[in-house]
Amino acid sequence: MGRIVLRLDVIRPSPGMAVTARAIEMRSAGIDVVGSSAGEPDCATPPRIAAAVRAKG
Repeated sequence: MGRIVLRLDVIRPSPGMAVTARAIEMRSAGIDVVGSSAGEPDCATPPRIAAAVRAKG
């Protein structure tokens, strides 16, 4: 078990999660931040893009 724990120390957060964490810190400090690095989009995927993904699929 100890070896697994030691290995976890070298894992770094993904860039997207690091950006999200920084946005949270900035909001906590009262800075107005628009976070767009992670999460669900608030708009639908344009039909031409969805069609292209299905065609490639």
